[in-house]
Amino acid sequence: MSVVPLEYLLSRRSTKFLKSPGPDESQLAQILQTAMSAPDHGRLQPWRFALIREESIVRLGDMAISAIKAEGLPLTPEKEANTRRWLEELPLLIAIACKIDHNNTKIPEHERMLAVGCAVMNMLNAAHMLGYGAFWSTGLGTYVDEVSEILGFDTLEYRFMGYLAIGTPIRDLGPAQRPDFTQFVKEWTGTRSI
Repeated sequence: MSVVPLEYLLSRRSTKFLKSPGPDESQLAQILQTAMSAPDHGRLQPWRFALIREESIVRLGDMAISAIKAEGLPLTPEKEANTRRWLEELPLLIAIACKIDHNNTKIPEHERMLAVGCAVMNMLNAAHMLGYGAFWSTGLGTYVDEVSEILGFDTLEYRFMGYLAIGTPIRDLGPAQRPDFTQFVKEWTGTRSI
């Protein structure tokens, strides 16, 4: 039985533990192209990505862990070991950043960040539709300026937003348990809520 497109959206789930193979060049191009379809107020195209593969992932891990420690942030030996094991298995990380335009006062920064978030959501959905697992991580020094700089995202020009890990799921997690949408929706009838 083929899955209809809406079912892809309903069945997508974040999958942290991934291994090779990851997407080939053609599939990766498709995944990245879906980011270009994100809603984007003012057509600012604020999304920026850096591809990190194979041994470069381990090098990034070493640099990021050093930067985290230098910043004096808590990192237990167990957390460090778990992070290193996670990185060793990954075939692909995509670093995600938002380009900040300090001269554009018309469109606020949070709208640019929302556009980047939508771009990443498109990429998550595309990876799922191609049969891969994916996980948006804000670990590995996302909020440490040195890590952003290491990746080429100068903190005066960019807001670093984490990493998208893509690969083959190590194990099947089964369907995600989702809440009923009605818990989050109300009907507004034109009168002021109290």
